[in-house]
Amino acid sequence: MELYPLKFNPVYSYRIWGGNKLKTVLNKSCSQESIGESWEISDVENNETLVSEGHLEGKSLKELINEFQEELVGHSVFETFGNNFPLLIKFIDAKTPLSIQVHPNNKLAKERHNSFGKNEMWYVMQAEEDAELIIGFNQKVKKTTYKEHLDNTRLSDVLNIEKVTKGDTFYIPAGRVHAIGAGVLLAEIQQTSDITYRIYDYDRVDKTTGKKRELHTNLAIDAIDFNYYTDYRTVYSNKINLTNELVNSPYFKTNFVNIKGEMLRDLSSVDSFVIYICVEGSLEMKCKNQNYVLSMGETILVPATIFSLELSGINTKLIEVFL
Repeated sequence: MELYPLKFNPVYSYRIWGGNKLKTVLNKSCSQESIGESWEISDVENNETLVSEGHLEGKSLKELINEFQEELVGHSVFETFGNNFPLLIKFIDAKTPLSIQVHPNNKLAKERHNSFGKNEMWYVMQAEEDAELIIGFNQKVKKTTYKEHLDNTRLSDVLNIEKVTKGDTFYIPAGRVHAIGAGVLLAEIQQTSDITYRIYDYDRVDKTTGKKRELHTNLAIDAIDFNYYTDYRTVYSNKINLTNELVNSPYFKTNFVNIKGEMLRDLSSVDSFVIYICVEGSLEMKCKNQNYVLSMGETILVPATIFSLELSGINTKLIEVFL
């Protein structure tokens, strides 16, 4: 059975801070209110996405890897991760701010949860006027100072706040305190992990439970990087019909691709699956004499055995993801 570019049925998740842009802006078929996340490609237990079309329809990533192994994910990826898919792709719609939070690194996550850590990145697809993100600290902070600010509800005094607009990109390594602010719609690429340590949640009550959400302040303190960094944004070029490097990390690599007209993408040197996330416009992808269409808010996984793609679009913007 031959592999082909794979689309998946998203898994939608209610969030206390969720809005309706996944439906109204990205044309997702979610009917519930306050859907904050659309998991596009996921191997997280109990939240696995299934192939949406073609002769592999209904199969999960785990089933695909068991069947196709390195043909799907690439030789080195299969050697490293076995039948675990290493990445999780999401769209996030924050109507109100997310909790201030941090993720553990691989070592801490393995010890505590027998899981991968969570290094991630954000690409802002839409931002309302004056929308903000919290990312890192605005000064070097001692652990004791951090505790004092947290206990006195003054943590925001030492947090770095960034105004954001469409196209802004941020890499969030494990240990970096962060939060998505109100009015931000973004694409998130991360390690396959669902471990979040919630530090502060604005004392709000979840209408579905009538309770405040659990905080993880004690777990978080050992995970936090208290250093200050001068620039938290990812600077990247925007050359037309070329791959522009975004994030090059040990956990994933991403490129920004701005297509005007036609572009031939040679993947023969990439020993990995490749994921395309359409963040603006629409894409036509030709592969082995078959055509695939990707609209804004859609994601597709290209197996490692596919070495060449013909891409075309008008002002189409993509995030390309691989290992």
